[in-house]
Amino acid sequence: MTDQRALVTGATGYIGGRLVPELLAAGYEVVCLVRSPEKLAGRAWADSVEVVVGDGRDRDAVEAAAAGASVAYYLIHSMDGGGDFRERDRELAATFRDAAAAAGVSRIVYLGGLGGGDDEELSHHLRSRQEVGRILADGPVPVTELRAAMIIGSGSASFEMLRHLVEVLPVMVTPRWVETRCQPVAIRDVLFYLVTAAHHPEMAGRVLEVGGPDVLTYRELMQEFADVAGLPRRRIVPVPLLTPRLSSLWIGLVTPLPTGLARPLIDSLVNEVTVGDAPIGDVVDRDLLPFREAVHLALRRVKDLEVPTTWSDAATSGPRAARPEDPRPEDPRPEDPRPEDPAWSGGTLLTSTHEARSSAPPEVLWDTASGIGGETGYHAADELWQLRGAVDVLIGGIGMRRGRRHPTELRIGDPIDFWRVEQLDPPRHLRLRAEAKLPGDAWLDLEVTADGEGSRLRLTSRFRPRGLAGRLYWHAVGMVHGAVFDRMARGITTAAEHTHSQERRSRSG
Repeated sequence: MTDQRALVTGATGYIGGRLVPELLAAGYEVVCLVRSPEKLAGRAWADSVEVVVGDGRDRDAVEAAAAGASVAYYLIHSMDGGGDFRERDRELAATFRDAAAAAGVSRIVYLGGLGGGDDEELSHHLRSRQEVGRILADGPVPVTELRAAMIIGSGSASFEMLRHLVEVLPVMVTPRWVETRCQPVAIRDVLFYLVTAAHHPEMAGRVLEVGGPDVLTYRELMQEFADVAGLPRRRIVPVPLLTPRLSSLWIGLVTPLPTGLARPLIDSLVNEVTVGDAPIGDVVDRDLLPFREAVHLALRRVKDLEVPTTWSDAATSGPRAARPEDPRPEDPRPEDPRPEDPAWSGGTLLTSTHEARSSAPPEVLWDTASGIGGETGYHAADELWQLRGAVDVLIGGIGMRRGRRHPTELRIGDPIDFWRVEQLDPPRHLRLRAEAKLPGDAWLDLEVTADGEGSRLRLTSRFRPRGLAGRLYWHAVGMVHGAVFDRMARGITTAAEHTHSQERRSRSG
């Protein structure tokens, strides 16, 4: 533990937002310099840090935030597709360097980009990243510059581009960069090195290269990702005449990443990003996560199903042996999706929500809602439910034959037709997971809340598509599903009112 103080810039970004809780756990007092403090609202650590409102171009604001700090993290990046981001990065880096020196900071830690070759051979993006490191180091404060390859974690721009390309496109026409080698690294390993860089004596004043244990071409990355994600092997066709700049245009069509962000990332793919003659492993020993395990952790479902979305929205979302530095299972992991991640990040989760009010009390509505399936049916469009079950049987599924274990009682793991009870919190929440044959994963949530003297039912269907077939399926059945679930919500509330009316007549008689 330490009583030292750390300044974090870029705390509202991907790396900074995950670094802050790691520093707090290591015992640092943390101050965050942010332009928009409201962006920190709702984060679990927001009340544990000091917030200084200011712009990175304002030397006085940076110097005030850095006062008393032993280490200052430079995680600012102006790559947003607007204007000359290289010139803005130069200005920001110089201001930060001078302000940190004036404030008496003992060490600057900077996360840059890995890339070899002469400066002129690098992409504009990587050249700017490395130029920022040189500007920061051109001052009296020792700088630890970590140069990392593709970072694997839900929310990382490079990882999200890879995720969406592989999920959506079973066939890809790519430029020659598909054969370029890279050395991806897990976000948890990057964060470990960033925290260690704050105090490790041999890391001061050095450029250290960070990469994972696997060196793969981008073609191999995409095929490995598809395998871990349970997708069919992708067909990848390199076309020599397809330039990275043209690639960024179609990537803008098939992924939700902004074109201004995708273009410099694509341009950088022409550069091999592998660890060279300054490996961080020579200074800090660590057992690094392999690429496949890092992808597995980044893809695992955590809180995706709690993210509210609409029919047309893409929302932000495996067991393994525990590592000594792992957080507790109930704690957020570095590679997990976070609510504050950009809207384009995280796995695709498509949802439809339908509500209906009932004059029946919540407990009666709960009994009705949790009693669906089996001989009771679904209180609406039962013929369509039976048809869906018949189609499932024809394609090798279980259909509607299982019914219910008990007409009124439920427990986690119970089958309900082709559903299975995944979560149960009576008398408020029931989550069913579909076990029918689908090109993806589907859930149905039934939530009961009090509403004045009556109650309200919310039905939410969620679908995580698998590949292009999953997306086509969702859009093909979307209107039918919407109509069925809307009728179902109203049918359940009406049935609850009928039951409540019968109970009152029975008591009065």
